[in-house]
Amino acid sequence: MSDLVITNAIKYVGVNDHKIDLFEGHYNVPNGMAYNSYIILDKKIVVVDSVDQHFGKEWLENIERVLGDLTPSGLIVQHMEPDHSANIGLFMEKYPNAKIVSSAKAFTMMKNYFGTDYPDRQIVVNEDCVLDLGKHVLKFVAAPMVHWPEVIMTYDTTENILFSADAFGKFGALDVDEPWADEARRYYIGIVGKYGPQVQAVLKKAAALDIKTICPLHGPVLTDTIPQCLDLYQKWSSYTPESDGILVAYTSVYGHTKAAVELLVDTLKAKGCKVVLHDLARTDMSLAVADAFRFGKIVLATTTYNMDIFPYMKEFINGLTERNFQNKTIGLMENGSWAPAAVKKMLSMLETSKNLTFVEPTVTITSALNDTSKAQIAALADAINR
Repeated sequence: MSDLVITNAIKYVGVNDHKIDLFEGHYNVPNGMAYNSYIILDKKIVVVDSVDQHFGKEWLENIERVLGDLTPSGLIVQHMEPDHSANIGLFMEKYPNAKIVSSAKAFTMMKNYFGTDYPDRQIVVNEDCVLDLGKHVLKFVAAPMVHWPEVIMTYDTTENILFSADAFGKFGALDVDEPWADEARRYYIGIVGKYGPQVQAVLKKAAALDIKTICPLHGPVLTDTIPQCLDLYQKWSSYTPESDGILVAYTSVYGHTKAAVELLVDTLKAKGCKVVLHDLARTDMSLAVADAFRFGKIVLATTTYNMDIFPYMKEFINGLTERNFQNKTIGLMENGSWAPAAVKKMLSMLETSKNLTFVEPTVTITSALNDTSKAQIAALADAINR
């Protein structure tokens, strides 16, 4: 991928990681990850961001392949998360005259990680700063909590390129061809989803820029699809449902709750509804959480378990609420042989979420489906389809 040319003066020097199985220790990434890094060639040459610790040698080789006998004057550090900053020390050792360009908070984190913040090699920047490379003039966009507090983005005013740090990234290596939206949604909701207001603030800043290319730290470089990507980020960060349809998320111990859910799904499909179904014990939890933000209507169905709810449903709802889950219409189903308590527990877990509308009736199954619970399911299907 080091042969990827962004423009005549901007080259890609990132790497693909197909050894990783879990990104950040818990996101399944079957198609790997890309750790993106870029070079801006000018009178002053700068590298934009480093890569994961396991790829330092490959990264430096990519830089040397592009530069030949030339030497970079600086490294822009937009984000201090280790998958992008791990090789700062390696770079500084390789290029002893290079400076580090970053925010003040990033230098504090740098000392925490590496024991030094390179005090004699710092260029501290903020939104009031301009970095003149010769032909290219760089400005900086503060992006705190998108998704760490030190983040800055870099805007090349000459070629209208936004180096966007972790924003507009996705799961998946660059040598795998797959649709952008699905893995970008799972990436955004999982990693950045809590910080919608902060993303909204950055989107307002981006709206004032003439952006022709977006170069993120994960995933492909964006050009023609920028309007669609911006539209999706606007929806995701404002917690606006993205798609019509109903998500049904459930857990089942012996199959009776599953049978009830299947009856509901069949009823909804007969009404012409699009339905997405997740068995929370078997699905990729990050995908189920992303789908909960994607759709405006959700049905949660689970069993009473130790006078609480089944562990996978609890994990799922925690995954929603810690990401500012809001603006949804929700139906609830519970199963309990002698003391059904799941609906009460789910309502308690969701009570801090904003703008949730709970439809009636809730469905209560006492062990297995009967005429009463079947009638409740039919009524729930009518109610959530309105």
